[in-house]
Amino acid sequence: MQDDHFLTTLQDHARDVETLLGALLSSEALPGEVARPERLFAAMRHGVLAGGKRMRPALVIESARLFDGDRLAALRVAAALECVHCYSLIHDDLPAMDDDDLRRGQPTVHKAFDEAAAILAGDSLLTYAFDVLAAPETVLSATIKMDLVLRLARAAGPGGMAGGQALDLEAETKTLNGDEIRQLQAMKTGALIRFACEAGAVLSGAPTEDIDRLAHFGRVIGLAFQLRDDVLDLVSDSATLGKAAGKDAARGKGTLPALHGVDWTETTLKTLVEEAHAALSPYGARADMLKRLATYVATREK
Repeated sequence: MQDDHFLTTLQDHARDVETLLGALLSSEALPGEVARPERLFAAMRHGVLAGGKRMRPALVIESARLFDGDRLAALRVAAALECVHCYSLIHDDLPAMDDDDLRRGQPTVHKAFDEAAAILAGDSLLTYAFDVLAAPETVLSATIKMDLVLRLARAAGPGGMAGGQALDLEAETKTLNGDEIRQLQAMKTGALIRFACEAGAVLSGAPTEDIDRLAHFGRVIGLAFQLRDDVLDLVSDSATLGKAAGKDAARGKGTLPALHGVDWTETTLKTLVEEAHAALSPYGARADMLKRLATYVATREK
């Protein structure tokens, strides 16, 4: 059970990011834009402003706080990351991919609008993420912005999340071993979570040693996040999750819990939390929120 301070802080981060995302996705065109099509932006807002845990933004904000980074800059980076994450969900839900009708307890974008609108909303969010990072309102040096742009592109692209999604689709037609499943998950889910953790250190101007340590922390909790997701897909229900449950087994996808069992997974999750906490030990009590986030990732119920 997480304490009230942790949950309140998490809610505060989610609220602040949601407020910023709402402003970023307003109908008012920015300098250099011709116009903002009403239906396109409605689809984008549907895919982004439907709640959710906002766990990735919280990791950006808390990792930046660890190094006394600017909170407003961290919020901008967190919003950019959430645009990429939400784009991936919109496209992942499409009939050509995971074919889901429900996301965060609401109809998926292609169900609420149509497939073309969902594709364009996802395309727009992915592009807009880099606009948000590069914009003058993100008050960071050009060198740090360039570093963040490159890291996010690598995490989201063919060698990261998008590549992981391709492997995930292939996994429906062939049997993967444990190492192959870990690689898939490190790409599809873990890459953006790793970026969330290292980005806070990068935007704060932290030394390379600290950036690498936060990246390792991100890789560990990225695996924990996916393992917990896979367990919940096996043991929970759609009403609790706000999305379809049992879909991995139904589509024949290999997961580590399916391969090794739920008991093995629960033991592994505990080990991963311990490893994540140990990675942050040099920072003492300043890293308490990040440690609690690691625990939350591995024990959440949805």
